[in-house]
Amino acid sequence: MTRLEKLHEFLKADPNDSFTRYAIGLEYRAINDIPKAIETLESLVISDPGYVATYYQLADCYRRLKEKEKAKTIYQKGIIQARAANDLHSAGELEMAMDELEDE
Repeated sequence: MTRLEKLHEFLKADPNDSFTRYAIGLEYRAINDIPKAIETLESLVISDPGYVATYYQLADCYRRLKEKEKAKTIYQKGIIQARAANDLHSAGELEMAMDELEDE
């Protein structure tokens, strides 16, 4: 059984587990199925907008597809969520990533 299959099994047991959904998105990205990674991570942003790590990974997927404006929008949304949660470390990482994107 692959990691992705195992993660899907975990998700069947708890369909609302944000960590498992996030891990599935990362696994799709790792196997270079970027469209599926985006689909998974976009769904997580909708269902759990406070899961801040999602924004960084989702924006990275858009960067891989050279969709800079979409990536920038995701970074901005993530910064707002991180600040709302008083997660200044994550907000700073998202800001730095967005600055790097603008320099590309």
